Amino acid sequence: MNQAVGRDAVKAYLLDLQDRVCSALENMDGRGHFRCDRWERAEGGGGQSRVLLDGALLEQGGVNFSHVTGRSMPASATQHRPQLAGAVFEAMGLSLVLHPRNPYVPTTHMNVRYFVAEPPGGEATWWFGGGLDLTPCYPFDEDVLHWHRVARAACGNAALYARHKAWCDEYFFLRHRGETRGVGGLFFDDLDEGGFDACFAYQRRVGDAFLDAYLPIVERRRGLPYGDRERNFQLYRRGRYVEFNLVYDRGTLFGLQSGGRTEAILMSLPPLVRWEYDWRPQPGSPEERLCRDYLRPRDWLTELADGG
Repeated sequence: MNQAVGRDAVKAYLLDLQDRVCSALENMDGRGHFRCDRWERAEGGGGQSRVLLDGALLEQGGVNFSHVTGRSMPASATQHRPQLAGAVFEAMGLSLVLHPRNPYVPTTHMNVRYFVAEPPGGEATWWFGGGLDLTPCYPFDEDVLHWHRVARAACGNAALYARHKAWCDEYFFLRHRGETRGVGGLFFDDLDEGGFDACFAYQRRVGDAFLDAYLPIVERRRGLPYGDRERNFQLYRRGRYVEFNLVYDRGTLFGLQSGGRTEAILMSLPPLVRWEYDWRPQPGSPEERLCRDYLRPRDWLTELADGG
């Protein structure tokens, strides 16, 4: 496919996905509305940030589109492609992070992106990346099973699901804590295998799967009553989210290193958070079950009796 035609098709899809996700979330929230901020980047490009604050469902949620160009690839983008150091680049993507108000509704993240890079004296190369993952404070087996069933269906086959599920477990891992950020999902990067059309189709399947994966979980959990105990644990667990995004997340690093809009990049951080020195869960509590049984890589579809 012609590079310009491919770029325009990806951009149109990402903007449409942003509209669809924001509309669905506003309808489900019932009170909050997304504020839209359009921004430009001095070196080239820009984007539009959509952020919902203080909603009935979402304490904070951001669904951000960016399309930037630059004269030299940031270090975070060449970590696995050192041959592209110094390349002229173009990058576009849609990234969302949702921090619900009710501790029983999981935090979630989804990202789909497209890169084109042209190294000095070399040919242009392109690739796709993205994924989706779920970070519950109080996990329910049926929610985790539903999430991974939708993720597997988006992949189209068991082998691709296993590969990108394992990549997600490996990527969203807090090495200094020895635990996963949540119960995983899908993660992929540097995807160019099979040609542009096949890779773009996969990106669309992942992006389109998000609402199907997340909204049924929200409906089941948003009305559950909670008190100070659950709220304090939610704020404590949000600290892990902050730690991952500021220490390990390549998307955060790329945005900051490429001179993106700081407010949009850091909208992934929760509005309220707490840390507690040497916190330990009460034996036999739901909090202990989360820490013991859910913050490690697992074959969820087998272990939760999906039947294959």
